[in-house]
Amino acid sequence: MNRRIVIIGGVAGGASAAARLRRLNEQDEIVMFERGEHVSFANCGLPYYIGGSINSREKLFLQTPKGIKDRFNIDVRVLTEVTLIDREQRLIRFRNTVTGEEGTQAYDLVVLSPGARPIMPEIPGIENAANLFTLRNVQDTDRIKGFVDERHPRHATVIGGGFIGLEMAENLRERGVEVTLLDRGEQLLNPLDPEMAILVEQHMSLNGVDIRLKEGVKEFKSAGRELHLTSGDLLHTDMVIMAIGVSPENDLAQSCGLELGFRGAVKVNAQLQTSDPTIYAVGDAIEVKDWNHGFATMVSLAWGANRQGRLVADHINGKPIAYEGALGTAIIKTFALTAASTGNNEKTLRRLNVPYKAVHLHPNSHAGYYPGSSPISMKLLFNPETGEIYGAQAVGAEGVDKRIDVIATAIRGKLDVQELADIELAYAPPYSSAKDPVNMAGYIASNLMDGLVDTLQWHEVDAFHRNGGLIIDVRDAAELLAGAISGSIHIPLGQLRGRLAEIPREQEIAVSCQVGLRGYIAARLLSQHGYRVRNVDGGYKNYASMLRAGRLTQSPEVGSSPTGGGPTQAKSKQPGPEHPSEVPVTHNPIGTNAQLTLLDTCGLQCPGPILKVYETVQSLEEGGQLEVTSTDFGFAADIEQWCHKTSNTLEALDVSQGKVTAVLRKGRDTSRNHDGRLMIPESGSGNKNGSTMVVFSGDLDKAIASFIIATGAVAMGKQVTMFFTFWGLNILRKIQAPAVEKSGMERMFGLMMPQGSKSLPLSKMNMGGLGPKMIRHAMEQKNVDSLEQLMQGAMNAGVRMIACTMSMDIMGIKKEELLDGVDFGGVASYLGAADDAGVNLFI
Repeated sequence: MNRRIVIIGGVAGGASAAARLRRLNEQDEIVMFERGEHVSFANCGLPYYIGGSINSREKLFLQTPKGIKDRFNIDVRVLTEVTLIDREQRLIRFRNTVTGEEGTQAYDLVVLSPGARPIMPEIPGIENAANLFTLRNVQDTDRIKGFVDERHPRHATVIGGGFIGLEMAENLRERGVEVTLLDRGEQLLNPLDPEMAILVEQHMSLNGVDIRLKEGVKEFKSAGRELHLTSGDLLHTDMVIMAIGVSPENDLAQSCGLELGFRGAVKVNAQLQTSDPTIYAVGDAIEVKDWNHGFATMVSLAWGANRQGRLVADHINGKPIAYEGALGTAIIKTFALTAASTGNNEKTLRRLNVPYKAVHLHPNSHAGYYPGSSPISMKLLFNPETGEIYGAQAVGAEGVDKRIDVIATAIRGKLDVQELADIELAYAPPYSSAKDPVNMAGYIASNLMDGLVDTLQWHEVDAFHRNGGLIIDVRDAAELLAGAISGSIHIPLGQLRGRLAEIPREQEIAVSCQVGLRGYIAARLLSQHGYRVRNVDGGYKNYASMLRAGRLTQSPEVGSSPTGGGPTQAKSKQPGPEHPSEVPVTHNPIGTNAQLTLLDTCGLQCPGPILKVYETVQSLEEGGQLEVTSTDFGFAADIEQWCHKTSNTLEALDVSQGKVTAVLRKGRDTSRNHDGRLMIPESGSGNKNGSTMVVFSGDLDKAIASFIIATGAVAMGKQVTMFFTFWGLNILRKIQAPAVEKSGMERMFGLMMPQGSKSLPLSKMNMGGLGPKMIRHAMEQKNVDSLEQLMQGAMNAGVRMIACTMSMDIMGIKKEELLDGVDFGGVASYLGAADDAGVNLFI
């Protein structure tokens, strides 16, 4: 019996179902309706055509209506929109989108594959934004590429930090467009956990993408060329890509009464039938089950749509099938870095209140002695009792895809975490190591399950120390120059056995190394000597990546004895540039006979590159240059920190072609900071050319005097630090500060205090606010810069302004309320500058 099968929507799910239906049954009448012009195209390749990696538009098309007709005898009707499914009459109604012609088509079975549409939020002015784009199909692609080719935009704003948003940000940067990426969340790429996503964020920043998290658009103005942000900032842009997510295309299903589920997705059973058994549904429009835990979700990925289309065709032709759920295995390229995940992340497991353990590791992609090796950061999540694997994540330049694919296969095959160590994987030095990263993940997880070690996660470290725990850093002394956990003591692993008497037995101990391996060895040693000990999972590398991004509160330094002497306590530091890629070349060479030494650390696993730099710099003469290359992208942050700590000069930093290249000079360029400002000399140098002042008062006249003195001191070549405390903090408050969460007492303080420099009173003759207006008028008449101009001039000249964090806390002032460019610190920050100052003032 010939059946009439109508497929609504082509591309992945619909086209797969159509082809399989014909291969299984030559007699059925198959009609496919596609609203767009193209029935089968590579939608995942669209961003790369815009960016130029795919150089031919024709390569995007996988099949044409004529090709499908000739090969499969399927009636394909493009540019035809199905407007109604009449379930009683078993008819569908359609309309030609070009001619407007309408018609009907009888059916026995329907396969719904409408996909998902980009979410377009309701934001004031968005309807007038002439430069706003979304990316779903070829027509969208043509519009975006045409705009870039013809208008040559200098700046683009991408709204949304998911897969499409990141791919568009990368490809627009490849076209030479400046890109700002906005996301309301606290991280990019939600399938990853924050300590994994931060690696992608840092890499994108190194490649020139301006990432702004916890930020959104409040209003579009000037036809989309002015974006008023939720933070209060104003962003000028030439084009906007809206990529905040998708919602299921459920109009047809809803209008014909099919049951809907999660976020309006079409509900289906295991055979992919809707609430009407004659109507199947596949792809981005349907609700699926999570493979591990069975909760309802949506997974808008190509594999699922293709697989579901095939399964529907099988079921229609009498084969027993069941779609049992989705792992959500996904991967993305961002410049030279790859990020991938499978299964559940830690955020999901916490939400479900599922018991789990996490392990982090940083193996090389292949044997380190073979050229081109680079590190992979991996995370594995599992049930600590049964060993069931819940999920995995990986970020690296090479080899990420196959490791996540192997673990996805292991989850699907219901292997437990200990069996990962038993998987026999192909090995040769160019491809892997004798112990593949997947095997290593299994070994580490097995150690946890067997009770050989307990771990401390990156987000638990600071609380552990505050609650009385002792942290021992077991790395070599040279590694500490790139930073260490605040409050930790230093005992190198090689000295640990001989120094057990220094370690108190009544305290719980945590051991930390660079990536976790030496920490594990130390933990085993100490535990067998009767200590309660935990290993910092993933080592300092995990902790530091979050610390440097401001996701932790401690300073990334520890005082250490270079010879590995007695335990020493942490010291504070001045922060370096936010993005190492912004460090410019220093144009004032140190020394007259500088030599350039080349150092290739590619393939070395962290901390190898830093140790090699340390050894090489020791052999250089003062002023000698060193050019270092590394395939570890974390090296970009490490080398900036190392240079700052060791009083060497980082002259250039480049991230391209899958490598980090740093140029440094032995010794410090004492004339400039990394950001080009005049630099405060190191303490103990004997140079007292600095000036410091404590600005305690919040009076207008005293504020003006403070900045006149500061600007004059800078003009005389002094290094100036201004420390604002208590009422002086009001000078730094933004006039229109963003809304921030505060307690009742903090709100009261805020209402009682002047909000910004334009609201400051006079110390004498204030006269209910008339006095400040008279002073400002007099300054304007005498061509004297206003307080606001004096402040901006001081910042431009290199005056360092520090807001006292203790006073901020007492008075309920938040960082977001203060001017951009202000540093934050405590009394130690002021005293450090005061030590090098010949003049100290209290105002």
